[in-house]
Amino acid sequence: MNNEFNIIKIYFDSMYNLQIFVNKWFLILVIVLILVIFRTTFKKLVKKYTANGSYEIDHAKIGISSKGPEAIIQLKPNYDDMQIAYKLWVEVCTRKIGLPIDFKNDVIVEVYNSWYEFFKITRELIKTVPVQKIQQHKSTKDIVQIAIDVLNECVRPHLTMWQAKFRKWYNEEMKKDENNNADAAIKSLSPQ
Repeated sequence: MNNEFNIIKIYFDSMYNLQIFVNKWFLILVIVLILVIFRTTFKKLVKKYTANGSYEIDHAKIGISSKGPEAIIQLKPNYDDMQIAYKLWVEVCTRKIGLPIDFKNDVIVEVYNSWYEFFKITRELIKTVPVQKIQQHKSTKDIVQIAIDVLNECVRPHLTMWQAKFRKWYNEEMKKDENNNADAAIKSLSPQ
């Protein structure tokens, strides 16, 4: 019985050709080690290029070809983050919430309506963000957190403290004006 276990056997045959025989188990072990090293390197590269969320993996392929180990990674810009941030930016820039109040010309009820509408639109935009994007991309998580902070730390406290008081006062004043206008109309119709 032959107890010999050859991992690699190298020799010249009778024609002086170099012959190399590799044990199949050793070859499998080498391939597994190469794949483990390759996978680790691949993960580091992916983490490096997708860490800030600016890019995300569109397609990835790892394998061994006749040329050896190969990897194909296709990255694409994270357009979802840009789209959400742009929509929020447009809302802030085109509403009274992003502009100073002009106390001489602005109608305060319209300012409050605009702020409240901004609050609702921002909340709806946040809801459209896929949860896996928030988990996978720091930039997406940051955009959502900034939007929530603006709502909860800036807009909500002001609206909570002042909007109800203002609207109550405003409605009372409107009723007074309606009553005064009705009285004036009645007086103008009555004979003198």
